[in-house]
Amino acid sequence: MDTTTDPMTNPSPDAPDGPPADAPPPGAHEMTAAADGPGGQQPPPVASIVLPCYNEGAHVRAELERIMAALDASGLRYEVLAVDDASTDDTLAVLRAAAETMPNVRVIAFRRNGGSGTVRRIGTQQARGEIVVWTDADMSYPNDRIPELVQLLLDDPSYDQVVGARLTEEGTYKWLRLPAKLFIRKVAERLTNQEIPDLNSGLRAFRRSVALPYLRLLPSGFSCVTTITLAFLSNQHDIKYVPIDYAKRAGTSKFHFLKDAYRYILQVLRMVMYFDPLKVLMPPALWLFLIGVGKAVVDMVRHPFYFPAVTLLIILASMIIASMALLADLVVRSRGDLVGDPGVRGE
Repeated sequence: MDTTTDPMTNPSPDAPDGPPADAPPPGAHEMTAAADGPGGQQPPPVASIVLPCYNEGAHVRAELERIMAALDASGLRYEVLAVDDASTDDTLAVLRAAAETMPNVRVIAFRRNGGSGTVRRIGTQQARGEIVVWTDADMSYPNDRIPELVQLLLDDPSYDQVVGARLTEEGTYKWLRLPAKLFIRKVAERLTNQEIPDLNSGLRAFRRSVALPYLRLLPSGFSCVTTITLAFLSNQHDIKYVPIDYAKRAGTSKFHFLKDAYRYILQVLRMVMYFDPLKVLMPPALWLFLIGVGKAVVDMVRHPFYFPAVTLLIILASMIIASMALLADLVVRSRGDLVGDPGVRGE
């Protein structure tokens, strides 16, 4: 079955509410070949692989062949959603040519570049499988292990996401990325109170039904993988980490160190604020209050009955931040859009 989608418009990745989680993007026109299953119905796939493609024409067919060979050997029903993000090379032509001979490939074409986060959000919305796999088309991830990640979710319902945790760093700006990613990961671990072996791995499988409420939180860029990790962890959805090898990517990297590192840090704080603002705001409020009280005591001892304005400002600042933390926590508790109680697992 060959399916090609050409969105007339690319939905804004930063819209506060976003489209319904299970709806196609505005302006999308989808043509589906006739079903060839019994009674005119084709069984839905077990897994949907969302493959963002931007200027990957030189190697994307080889990546598709590697993914499909592994999935065919596993016996799993699957589909591959190959999304061309308005590439400027021949990526779209290669994808359409591949889809003619690969019946499990659906091609989605964007007319404007939306970023990997937008691709993954729309791909997940349009996926028909209950298990969605995110990966890259740059030959860096061991995509022949995708069936292993899917099978882990099928075998163990206590996990809602399986992440391929990279053992090495092979990306560009390696000497800068390693300390920056370590710092961001430690901040995320501190704020979520959980160990995170790999915060932003691009290879992961998760349950679509669990992820749907969080899709509107995805940013347009690379930090979308960080977002889905923190969304699951912050709302008590268990994640299993599987060690994987990581190869040097084919083609040219789209990662910009300063801009994307800043976005990673900002997204970590944003996600924790979204689910548990007290963890972000209350510690600085308490520290400021203790510093202000301590300074007030010292000031009174050194200069009786003298209370400097700066001491008063420190104490007032701590009270304002604490008030904001409590108000933000009240908003979170009354929002009513979280999945909530994940239930008792493993029993």
